[in-house]
Amino acid sequence: MITIQKRDSVTRKQGALRQLASIAGALMIGALVIFLSGYNPGTVYIEIIRGSLGSGYSISETVQTVIPLLIMALGVTICFKVKFINIGPEGQFYTGAMAATYFAITWPDLPRGALLALMCASSIAMGGLWCVIPALLKVKVGVNETLVTLMMNYIAIKFVAYLQYGPWKDPSVIGYPVIRQFSQSGILPDALGVHSGWIIAILLLIGMIALLGKTKYGYKITVLGENPNTARYAGYGTAKLLVSATFIGGGLCGIAGFIQASGVENSLNAMLSNGWGFTSIVVAWMGRLKPLPIVAVSVLIAVLIQGCTYLQISMGVPYFMASVIQAIILFFILGSDFFMNYRIVRRQGDKEAEARR
Repeated sequence: MITIQKRDSVTRKQGALRQLASIAGALMIGALVIFLSGYNPGTVYIEIIRGSLGSGYSISETVQTVIPLLIMALGVTICFKVKFINIGPEGQFYTGAMAATYFAITWPDLPRGALLALMCASSIAMGGLWCVIPALLKVKVGVNETLVTLMMNYIAIKFVAYLQYGPWKDPSVIGYPVIRQFSQSGILPDALGVHSGWIIAILLLIGMIALLGKTKYGYKITVLGENPNTARYAGYGTAKLLVSATFIGGGLCGIAGFIQASGVENSLNAMLSNGWGFTSIVVAWMGRLKPLPIVAVSVLIAVLIQGCTYLQISMGVPYFMASVIQAIILFFILGSDFFMNYRIVRRQGDKEAEARR
């Protein structure tokens, strides 16, 4: 019988070689799929790089994709650190964006600094509360947080659609319903050719590194995630620690919603996230729940997303083909992560039984 066994340890060199091998394998399989589809693999890969990093505009678009992926992946990370399986960053993203939009369209004439501060604070509060709800259900009733956070995504998205078609619909627009654009006070200013959300992302990254690695709170989170019984014995107050960690994680996802609504769309709509909430879970997992590796993975995923989008314009590659290329690369990278921690072996008893036959 074939079984899966956990590896004792993997050196950094072995891990790096396996990751390089997985990327090489992904590129080769991707090249085969591209070739069978009637395209030149070399040209396609060059166009992916060109579409994501080949000009100032493409770089700015890639950075704009990195920002929400990075921030939400950090939010997912702190939830996963306490063994809270948060599948709801998409919903937390949208509720944060909703809260920010409420202030943007209700008080559009406030000074920019005051309005942006209100929008940011409300997005943190709403995103955090949206994540705390399943945390409380887990603590008080024992409800599975994976299912609850997943279902709450769709509640948030559908509520945004309701607002878009109903109470917040811009009456001056004829045709497809939209929520009215933010005033200048509600729009994040640009910094070096990109909206200043990248500055917020860097500050949050530094804060997360400090929180997890330099504070007593971060140490408690690590202990709770690795051994809940030890955390209880130490008197950490595991329920409060779990709830506070999920509030921080959801709040980070909410900030991402505020940044996307204010810095990119200048409004709110039901297609605001492009599915980045779900992608951020993959980013956090591939980054091994460590802030700096998460940055690298966020950049890689953003390059793939923007590069494959550009393929549709430059080469007329169908959307599904671009998605297939992304999926193949992600599959191989995730596979390398699995084989770095586990190995497939055949039980010795089975070999002896076969020999007796």
